[in-house]
Amino acid sequence: MSVEVVTDSHRGGPARAMGASVVFVAMLLAALSIWTAIPLSWIYIASKVSHTQFPSGGPYFVVAAGFVISVLLMSWLIGRLNRLYIQITGTNRLGPMRPSWLKSMRDSPSAANSTTVVEAVLMGSVILAAITLTIWFFLLAGSPIPNQ
Repeated sequence: MSVEVVTDSHRGGPARAMGASVVFVAMLLAALSIWTAIPLSWIYIASKVSHTQFPSGGPYFVVAAGFVISVLLMSWLIGRLNRLYIQITGTNRLGPMRPSWLKSMRDSPSAANSTTVVEAVLMGSVILAAITLTIWFFLLAGSPIPNQ
């Protein structure tokens, strides 16, 4: 695949911009499901497979195998959505994320310094997962120390 730099952020009109935004959000939701929906779903499925509170290795294998297969399928889906994004916009790079007042007048766009869409989506999902875990841990989890 060829990589090109975004030079005109309004190329293609508002319909293309809306389509690219929808694909981007779908990619972000798919990436977030790797951290949330997939593990919780497989733990729920394993809890229904197990008939005791002290299961043998079977339910653990179901969780591990199901998780790996689901993450591979979700990665494939993110790749397909990335190809769709490239078809809509004509690039796999995001525009420069630096404010215009920080740019030099002699600055030229560089493909090496721009972020790809997949990088932004996966890093965004990791950051959102970390923020969610932090909020849960400090505000919602409660204390493991028993009250006396």
